[in-house]
This record gives sequence, structure tokens and C-alpha cells, in this order.
Amino acid sequence: MSKVLEVNNLTFGYIKEKLLLENLSLSVAKGEIKAIVGESGAGKSTLFELILGNYKPINGSVKVSTVSQVFQDPYSSFHPSYTLINQIEDVASLNDLQEYLRLINLDEALLYKLPHELSGGQLQRTSILRAMLMKPDLLLLDEPTSALDNVIQLDIMKMLLSKLDGMGMLLITHDMELASWCADEIITI
Repeated sequence: MSKVLEVNNLTFGYIKEKLLLENLSLSVAKGEIKAIVGESGAGKSTLFELILGNYKPINGSVKVSTVSQVFQDPYSSFHPSYTLINQIEDVASLNDLQEYLRLINLDEALLYKLPHELSGGQLQRTSILRAMLMKPDLLLLDEPTSALDNVIQLDIMKMLLSKLDGMGMLLITHDMELASWCADEIITI
């Protein structure tokens, strides 16, 4: 399997005397989903920032292919004064738009609205839509279904799992039941 993420001996702390991550190693290949679990403040979201290159590690390395991310808070994912369709078109092809709209049960008319005009669940599904349309090798998912009700949550996770043949996924979750159900490996930090 082709590796889309390799993290080797990663060490990071906002203060060198107090390390948040120490000698962390993990990899994700196409076709795999791995879950990152841990207490609040353990460094799960910081790990994603390191993978994205927004922070530099004290030690270790990160090698990553093309990546897109679904944030926990969908309102921070979109600019408030541009329509959602404009923000999707800026970063992704719309070739598979109709297929994904059907898969995530989202009305296309919602994409022509501003972010604040959608519910949190609708906006989160739009965030997932945008990430999938970007066709990444690695999809970073930070509590991607926490804003969704249980039925939609299950449908979205099934859809994501159905797309694993073309990418790898790294999932941050507090939901051990979800992690046990969908992940090939659970990594505790």
C-alpha cells in the first residue's frame, strides 16, 4: 500500500521544557483509516497542525502527500462573506459535486448561501463535501461528525469509508465507539 503520511519520532512542545508530543511515529496508507484519541489538551489538533506544516517540530519529520482537512468547528472553516460554492470552487473541481451532494444528503441550493445561513450540521456536511472534492491523498478529520445527529453521522462515516480506496484518513475523535467501529488502528496520545 502506498503511504500518504509518515510521521517519524515527532517531538513538539509550545515550550521546550514541556513537551506535548514526544517521539511520536505513525503512518497512514491509501485505504487505511486511523483514529487518534486522547484527553483534551493532549496534542491531537496540534498533531494535525504539524502535519499541515503550520508548526515546526522540535525533532522528527513529517512526510505527507496532498492533504485536506475537515475541522471540528465548521464556522471557522469558511469565510463569512463569500458563498459556499465560491469557496469550494476556489480549491476544488466540481466534477463529482452531484454525486457527493447525493451521498451526504445536501441540497445544492444551500451552496449558494453564506455560511451563517446554514445550520451547523449543514455547514459541517459542506465542509466534508469540499474536502472530498479536493481529491486528497490524505484526509484529516477533526471530530468531523460531532455537529451531526446520529443517523446523519452514521451515513457520513459510511460514505467516507466507501471512499478509502483512493485515500487514507486520520481521524481525531473522543468517541471510542466510533473509533473502534471504523478505524484500522487506534492511536492514543
